[in-house]
This record gives sequence, C-alpha cells and structure tokens, in this order.
Amino acid sequence: MNGTAIAEGLFRAAPEPTLIGGRDRASGRQVFPCPTDRERWEPVDLPRRGTLWSWTIQRFRPKSPPYTGPEDFAPFALGYVELPGATIVESRLVDVDFDALRIGMAMELRLVPFTRNAQGDDILLYAFAPVKEG
Repeated sequence: MNGTAIAEGLFRAAPEPTLIGGRDRASGRQVFPCPTDRERWEPVDLPRRGTLWSWTIQRFRPKSPPYTGPEDFAPFALGYVELPGATIVESRLVDVDFDALRIGMAMELRLVPFTRNAQGDDILLYAFAPVKEG
C-alpha cells in the first residue's frame, strides 16, 4: 500500500508490512513502538501474526484534540494483539464484522488508510485483520 506512515518508525511497508519494536539490550524484553534511546533499545521486526488478546468497539467520535481522524466518523474495533515471543500491541481491527470478534482468533498485520494529507496522499495506520485461511 502506498502512502505516508502516521508516525516515523512505527512500521515498514515493504517488502511486507512489519511493525518495528524495540528489544532492551540488557534484558531482551520487547516493546512497541521502539523507544528512541538506541543505546538501550535495539530496533527489531515484530511478528506479523498474532492472536486477539482483548477487544472493544469505539462507537463514538473521540474528543478533538487529540483525535484528528476523518469528520465522517464510523465505529471501529480496537484490540490488543499478542505477538508470539514478542509483546502485546494495541491496534485497530479491520476487515471483520464486530460480532465475529473472538478472543484467541488469529490476526495478521495490515496497513490501512486513515486520512489524507493536504497533498491528497494517504496517511497510513497499522491494523490487524483476521487471518484468512487458504
């Protein structure tokens, strides 16, 4: 997907979408996003697949500021996805009917358009969607 990331250093789009986490050089603990202290934190690619740990539905437009999303707000799913051997990531959940969401369902990373900048380019978010079997 072409576009500009909503923030630098959260993810890489190519060759496939990948979240960039941080590994504590002393303990090995992984977090997301990667902290800026490069002496302590080493950037690492996080797994692209995980399982839905918890979720909720955002049914009303958040206060602005800080919310800067589209004016044509629509409810969306928000969840925590556990990435095996790494960390748990908060994320939008896409391409799923709200009633189909289940704790433990297999999820995979996607990049999705959030809004457009003044030049008309897509501003991209990371999100997770159910793994499509087959």
